[in-house]
Amino acid sequence: MRLRTVLGAAVGTVGAAVLGNRLLAKRADGLENLLVGIERTYRWRGIETTYTVAGDPDDPDMLLCHGVHAGASSYEFEPLVEQLAENYHVIAVDLPGFGRSERPPLVYSATLYAEFLRDFAADVTDEPIVVASSLTGSFAVEAAAESDFEQLVLICPTAETADERPWVRTLIRTPVVGTTLFNLLATKPSLRYFYDRDGYYDSSRIDEEEVEYAWRSAHQPGARYAPASFSAGTLDPDFDLQTELAALETPTTLVWGRDADLVPLREGRSLADAADLDLVVIDYATQLPHAEHPEKFVEYLSAELPRAER
Repeated sequence: MRLRTVLGAAVGTVGAAVLGNRLLAKRADGLENLLVGIERTYRWRGIETTYTVAGDPDDPDMLLCHGVHAGASSYEFEPLVEQLAENYHVIAVDLPGFGRSERPPLVYSATLYAEFLRDFAADVTDEPIVVASSLTGSFAVEAAAESDFEQLVLICPTAETADERPWVRTLIRTPVVGTTLFNLLATKPSLRYFYDRDGYYDSSRIDEEEVEYAWRSAHQPGARYAPASFSAGTLDPDFDLQTELAALETPTTLVWGRDADLVPLREGRSLADAADLDLVVIDYATQLPHAEHPEKFVEYLSAELPRAER
């Protein structure tokens, strides 16, 4: 009798989890493109990816590459696209596994993303200025070694996020338990906590629409697969970022929030000194200085990239 009760409770728990996961997926159904511009698709190794273009095609190409987290997407650059499009031909891409791009159940890796950026830039852009955020900055550095990038602008780049824990990836990829666990990690309060703790200096600047969009993005079909690799530490590239930057021939500018904690400014100074790079520091900002202070970011960007001026 007791065993039957335990089994019944277990079945009920699993059933409730399955139902809860389905209801969340239904509530988050559909993810619109809210960026200014025209959305296009790019098929890469069987994966349908999406990107948005804005601005005059005769202006210099600027490729915007979002960072990596549970609700990541090109919407990270929403405050910037319209301003940048005044002087650049802007291309904002959703990486495979994120945003409106397809999210197949792959084992995602740093090499996969570096190869995607290399191929995407070669096929879609013409010697672009590449702006990349956080961990994606290291993907862009790896891609730059075999690409015709005009310049790199790296926002709080990092190559080290966590120790490798493959079991975390395996757990999150499981159908019921993994989906339930990921849904718990990707609630609106959790996402807002991420923006408050690591993204913004002033929490009052966090746009509720940004949190809503990140939540919807995190509840699309297959949304847990790429973040599973990120949580397991297996998206960290197998190289020393300082060494790679020092050897890179592509002109590179670093942008940092003065009060960044996740990737502190001292790391930015070390990278800049070791590789002899320009370092732009934005006050009253942390990990997402471009999202928190878009006007200031564009102002600094224009000063660093004078060729874009008409």
